[in-house]
Amino acid sequence: MSDMPYEINVGSRYVKTRGGSGFVSFISAISMLGVAIGVAVLIIVLSVVNGFERELTDRLLAMSSHATIEGLDDRLTAWELRREDALQNPRVVAGAPYVEDRALLAGSETVSGIVVRGVLPAEEASVADLDVIAPDGSVGALESRAYQIVLGDALAKALDVAVGDRVTLMVAEGTVTPAGILPRMRRFTVSGVFRAGMYEFDRRYAFIHLDDARRLLRLRDDVTGLRLAVTDMFEAPAIAREVAIAQGGGVMISDWTRRHRAFFRSIQVTKSILFVILSLVVAVAAFNIVSTLVMVVRNKRADIAILRTLGASRRGILSIFVSQGSVIGVAGAISGVLIGTLVSLNLEMIVAGVERVFDITLLAEDVYFISDLPSELRLGDVGFVVAIALALVFAATVYPAWRASRTNPAEELRFD
Repeated sequence: MSDMPYEINVGSRYVKTRGGSGFVSFISAISMLGVAIGVAVLIIVLSVVNGFERELTDRLLAMSSHATIEGLDDRLTAWELRREDALQNPRVVAGAPYVEDRALLAGSETVSGIVVRGVLPAEEASVADLDVIAPDGSVGALESRAYQIVLGDALAKALDVAVGDRVTLMVAEGTVTPAGILPRMRRFTVSGVFRAGMYEFDRRYAFIHLDDARRLLRLRDDVTGLRLAVTDMFEAPAIAREVAIAQGGGVMISDWTRRHRAFFRSIQVTKSILFVILSLVVAVAAFNIVSTLVMVVRNKRADIAILRTLGASRRGILSIFVSQGSVIGVAGAISGVLIGTLVSLNLEMIVAGVERVFDITLLAEDVYFISDLPSELRLGDVGFVVAIALALVFAATVYPAWRASRTNPAEELRFD
């Protein structure tokens, strides 16, 4: 252990130029830059994937709920008693009734298929984050029998309507008349526009008051189901089962992980694939150190021979060149962490600036689930990336260092 400071000192000096000017040699700088870029890119990409996952979860839960209980025939009776029973579970925070059905919404010239949801504003606020999707309070201001409707902003644009305009809502259930079966319809006034930030919701969903929805669908006092908020959203499947069993069954249960399983599974698969692919970039950059050390070993054969004659062991020579490669790798990894962290923390601002300068849209909201590029830096990911990078760097130093330790002093100094 007493030789370690000397070995590290010699290895660090080999990183520099022969003149000792302090500048990193060109080949070492290239290797260091490669590791830095690989680590930075990997951190940035993982942060973007984490940001997508976070935004997707937040925006889905702003429109959806942790769990739902529905009737077997899309009709849940005695929902007040069922909600009271559900709230007996200590892990259930709140419950809100809702009515949901597919419908057609007609503007002045355009008709669009939608999902209409009837809610009680005060109750809905306890299971969904209405302030996120409708900060102007339009959903919370819905009144019974006022026949008001709140549209997603993309839906309002598609129908070419604004607040105060009149639209016609038509549901699938018809009304029998002497002229035949006519679709059931009602005129509504657009009272607000919400934005969930996900095109799927902003283009397809509309809110009305629960009483208006029940009257339109002729549900009387019944509802489609109950939306539940729980203490731990990751335990939502188990909690929903507990509530259903406590109510004696006869209901359908669902939760946010089941309804949107494909989204989150695709994110996890994408994250794993990107990590493997970008780790190969780090590996290529790390193994550039092999060529660097091989060149140094060839240039320093006489120095190695002199050190051996002065009593340096093969293990000491091995440690010198492992130290040299480690200095390059550690410096590159630290630089990559700093660059990746800086970019990840300011990515949304950087993307907005690029879009503004070049007048382009990197994420079209009608193609992707969200219209901006979120980022969430996680220390666990940074630590894992650094550990992988350093492991590859240390692995890359072993062979050249071993070759250096096998140098024969007599052979190298024969003609000197």
